[in-house]
Amino acid sequence: MKATIDPADIARQVQDAQRGAQAAFAWLYRTFAPLVHAIHLGMTSRARAEELTQETFVIAFDRLAQLRDPASFGAWIAKIARRNRPVSRVEERDLAETDDPAWPGAGPESVAQANEALRAIRRLPEAYRETLVLRLVEGLSGPEIASLTGMTPESVRVNLHRGMTRLRDALGMAVQHEERGDDRTT
Repeated sequence: MKATIDPADIARQVQDAQRGAQAAFAWLYRTFAPLVHAIHLGMTSRARAEELTQETFVIAFDRLAQLRDPASFGAWIAKIARRNRPVSRVEERDLAETDDPAWPGAGPESVAQANEALRAIRRLPEAYRETLVLRLVEGLSGPEIASLTGMTPESVRVNLHRGMTRLRDALGMAVQHEERGDDRTT
């Protein structure tokens, strides 16, 4: 996704999909798969997140006729994704702690650090977890996240800022403002 999406474009695609247009289904999937994947990746392993993403879209497309406001597709599918969780808390915890497959081309140290960060993100509150995964894993910008989720850009910015602060704390990377001030020469 390169730019924010006009809600009118979303509404038009949803309406076309409700009428059975396969191209519109494909557009909705391509556009909103990062959002749904991020929600699931915040709960469970990469492999299970991919399965849950597919399951969520099957559920959503089966219920597409029930969507009253086509422009709110992002918030609607996000709600479905949050409800489409791993079978049990035990499964969720166990899968989230398993080693995820390595990122292509990444060295062992980078993979270990990324897995540690992902485990820390999974322990954060949902609002921070989702926006951080969308930003750090899916690579979306703040305006893109706002466009997909229906949140205001300001809310996304706040969630990203607070989430990053909590993530740094969880990873033991808190920045001491006083220490930075002491390092400067006057």
